[in-house]
Amino acid sequence: MSEVKKIATRESYGKALVELGKAHEDVVVLDADLAGATKTDMFKKVFPDRHIDCGIAESNMMGIAAGLAATGKVPFASSFAMFAAGRAYEQIRNSIGYPHLNVKIGATHAGISVGEDGATHQCNEDIALMRTIPGMVVINPADDVEARAAVKAAYEYEGPVYMRFGRLAVPVINDEETYHFELGKGIVLKEGKDVTVVATGLCVAEAMEAVKKLAEDGIDAQLINIHTIKPLDEDLIASAAEKTGKIVTVEEHSVIGGLGSAVADTLCMRAPAKLLKIGINDVYGESGPAVELIRKYGLDSESIYTKIKNWLK
Repeated sequence: MSEVKKIATRESYGKALVELGKAHEDVVVLDADLAGATKTDMFKKVFPDRHIDCGIAESNMMGIAAGLAATGKVPFASSFAMFAAGRAYEQIRNSIGYPHLNVKIGATHAGISVGEDGATHQCNEDIALMRTIPGMVVINPADDVEARAAVKAAYEYEGPVYMRFGRLAVPVINDEETYHFELGKGIVLKEGKDVTVVATGLCVAEAMEAVKKLAEDGIDAQLINIHTIKPLDEDLIASAAEKTGKIVTVEEHSVIGGLGSAVADTLCMRAPAKLLKIGINDVYGESGPAVELIRKYGLDSESIYTKIKNWLK
């Protein structure tokens, strides 16, 4: 059996920007002295006049992006998630969100899979922060194919978009020939009747393996990939809840304010059901190899499988 191809979604971001740049002259890419890490250096090599290094000044970068958007450009402001969503939150809220400007934010190195950079850089709160900004679209792609499609969809959408990308190479689970990305629409990867597993980002591949393990125990789990956390596909979540009566959310993010909270809101309003939230449980991360951290914090397939099985009992 051939080995599954793995690509970091930050790489996908860089490649997608180059393709967008070739197709659209209004695309401008901004970075905060991290072009090599965010992979916007790919764009810089091809379009040096349309790449702006703003230095270690993320808040100022968001203001520049807002100004460019006001002139008709489509700026992609890029930095680590901790700096983009965290350090520059006020500027995103007031300078981009409030006037609803057409700025796209490419936030790389999200979650604990940043690894050795440690707790200060492992942003597990960004989805929660960005969800609270009125009109902000929040996207968390699962693999290379979905990430590149998401960047294109972000360009085509008129308004602010927050895109979350990872440092760690993850399995490519989608077939580029058949994959279709639709903003705000979840994807059913597997039908099932006993429980519904709703996963996002890096956790989708792990959830797929967990669902296979559950099947070996006779548990028929439905699996849904939610790439757009805001706007959430409420119709799909509600129908899944009505179908199985049990929902499990899996995310590389705090269980407070992220996918799990968004799903909980929908269940409360439209289809009450039992809910298990799997994610980072109100703690900071720590320095260590990414794969080991994912295992320690219970986001690997074996841990997901065990948590779901025990919960169903």
